Amino acid sequence: MPIVESTAKRLVLQSGSTTLTLDKDAGKMALQQKILFWKPKPAEAALADVADIKLETVVDPASGAELHHTMLVMKGGQGWSLRARDKKEADANIAKLRDFIGVKN
Repeated sequence: MPIVESTAKRLVLQSGSTTLTLDKDAGKMALQQKILFWKPKPAEAALADVADIKLETVVDPASGAELHHTMLVMKGGQGWSLRARDKKEADANIAKLRDFIGVKN
């Protein structure tokens, strides 16, 4: 999930057709997905709702390959999962997100 934009007030990460936008001025984050030519309404949450940001690794049963995701876990129990190319990219994204939001590990 490459970092598309990184400023003191705004952070944008993109993975394929999924874009995560964090905005400190608005105090919100939005997860926008594009399905073919359709863009459903983005999921939104307050930055203050993020309880943890962690790495999730799953094994693809067909190929045996490890797939790495950046997980944003909310205080209400729900979570957003964002795929990364590899563990190194996921770890870098986790560090950047934790620093931006202020979540301690």
